[in-house]
Amino acid sequence: MKTNFIFYSILLSCCLVFNNTLSQNADRDFKYPNIILLIGDGNGLSQISAGNYVMGNQTAFDRFEFVGLIKVHADEVSILTDSAAAGTAIACGKKTKSGMLGMDAEKNELTSILEILKGKGYQTGLIATSTIVHATPAAFYAKVEARSEYELIASQLMSSSVDFFVGGGEKYFIEREDGKNLIKESKQFEFVDNLDDFRSSQSEKIGYLTHENNPPSLLEGRTPTLGESLSVLLEKFDSNKPFFAMVEGSQIDWAGHDNDIEFLISEFKEFNQAIDISLDFAENNPSTLVIATADHETGGLSVNNGNLENNTIIDAWGTGGHTATFVPVFSFGYDAIEFSGLYENTEIFHKLKNIVSH
Repeated sequence: MKTNFIFYSILLSCCLVFNNTLSQNADRDFKYPNIILLIGDGNGLSQISAGNYVMGNQTAFDRFEFVGLIKVHADEVSILTDSAAAGTAIACGKKTKSGMLGMDAEKNELTSILEILKGKGYQTGLIATSTIVHATPAAFYAKVEARSEYELIASQLMSSSVDFFVGGGEKYFIEREDGKNLIKESKQFEFVDNLDDFRSSQSEKIGYLTHENNPPSLLEGRTPTLGESLSVLLEKFDSNKPFFAMVEGSQIDWAGHDNDIEFLISEFKEFNQAIDISLDFAENNPSTLVIATADHETGGLSVNNGNLENNTIIDAWGTGGHTATFVPVFSFGYDAIEFSGLYENTEIFHKLKNIVSH
């Protein structure tokens, strides 16, 4: 009798484990993960290192589970890229020429991961500390031959798969050469003037154009912060549906172009806060994937020396432009291990697509 009892107890335990495994797999099959993709424009490994030492040798990047590296070259003879080509590679999975958005080098239009996820029932949002028609955010919805076609990009945003957005560039919607006022003419988006109105709006598609043109730097008093915008965006998403959010710390790149370490560190700290907010959300919502990466490195920054006791660094710069160095990819949460290793930047698109294909 005792032997039979032990046998049936073991059998029951095995059945419970098996059923639990099936239940977990069912959740993975039928409930897609939330995805938060944070892109620090120009935020290479040296920028992260500089921010780390200035912030007391600890940042939000320490919280990630896995780290990878991506190759950032564009589809050109030159190995240098720009934010348009790099953004397109990440968003659409194809290398292209610098300056092109949502198109391959032969000018064929591409489908972005945002558009694919929208087709699977995702809610979608974009946040940038540049204009919302700037290269990186535009790579997720626009199809243009030249990133400078801001008015055309604005028009495409109005009919895009984007549900919520926050960024500058109001002039490209209302002060246009074609005389149109896209804000007044919009039948889909409700445009708001502040984050409180963004939060309280009941519209399914909401746009907040924070500044007439490019937002100022944080040192110049930019509001809202990236973290504030992200917190409100996360509140807007319906918890019964998965979401995709692309969050860009745009002006890390501008600081690199200026070789301005004070400017860089202020923008890095803000981006770091947005990462903390994202990871806090993921820890409380396990079916969430958080990725933090860069489109390229800017400025050829090196950290030559410093002092850990007073959190200072001695910086040096190699260029006022972009470099071709690999940039890191940090990942946390749902299938985060898939983003470890060394691979082309186009693989971020394919890895995300694969996650929602099984």
